[in-house]
Amino acid sequence: MKSQGSKDLNVGEKKHTKTRFPIQHWSHSSLTAFLRNPLAWYKRYVEEIYDTPATPSSIVGRAGHVALQHFYGGLGKEPAIALGLEYLRSVSDFEINFGAIKSKRLKKKKREAMEREYLQAVGFYLERPPKHRVLGVEVKAMAKVPGLPLPLKAVSDLVVTSRVEKGAVDIIDHKFVDHFSRRGVEKPLFLIQALFNYYTVQELFGKPVRRFVVYECKKSRNADGSAQLRRHVIDFRSCKEDFTVFHRLIRDATEEIGRRRAYLPNPSDLFEGDNSFDIYRLGLLEE
Repeated sequence: MKSQGSKDLNVGEKKHTKTRFPIQHWSHSSLTAFLRNPLAWYKRYVEEIYDTPATPSSIVGRAGHVALQHFYGGLGKEPAIALGLEYLRSVSDFEINFGAIKSKRLKKKKREAMEREYLQAVGFYLERPPKHRVLGVEVKAMAKVPGLPLPLKAVSDLVVTSRVEKGAVDIIDHKFVDHFSRRGVEKPLFLIQALFNYYTVQELFGKPVRRFVVYECKKSRNADGSAQLRRHVIDFRSCKEDFTVFHRLIRDATEEIGRRRAYLPNPSDLFEGDNSFDIYRLGLLEE
């Protein structure tokens, strides 16, 4: 089945026009990066410097997404798994944060471990994959929301026919994790991501968006034999207060980036703290 997401569907995305803001739109990753580490955000989303290596875990997760993208796009299990593995092997060493690992031999062993982890994780998911009436795969869209100064942009793993409301759609998100989330749908990051996807999918499909469903697939086998897949459901009908807080957060963040300010590093940032502090120390992004 040819999915709607297979087209170039960046609805509302036009040539950049100069505004008083340093970015043209907000995305879930951009907003969370700004809240976590303003200087690292400035480097990536304003200066558009993408040189920070990714963790092995995140690359395994990306490979899993590639496999599921092709599987739900109509490909069989084995070819989909093979394409995910092909992506994993295409990532060069300099794109991976190996941490303390320096030698070629140990890096090779780590990459072999990443492949085993990927094959195990995607195998867990595809043992009994959730079934959906798929309307779009890897759906990219942008929405201009009344009351918000900048458009919102998001990518939805799947857009499917809703099972709980006729004529509505649900959004499906996949996450390959080391541990299941403790707070589930109450997790703020889930809610923020859900609302980005809500507005963009509503703009693109022109239908009511009912639910945001997160499938967490645990990459390591559970010792007690329990399910490797856990589902979290956000029903937008019960999110009135969350919509209000989300709008306030977007407006406040936009106001922050619209004023003249110093972008400071967050040395405690687990992933980019060291890099952002080095940039600040050397003054590499100073105007």
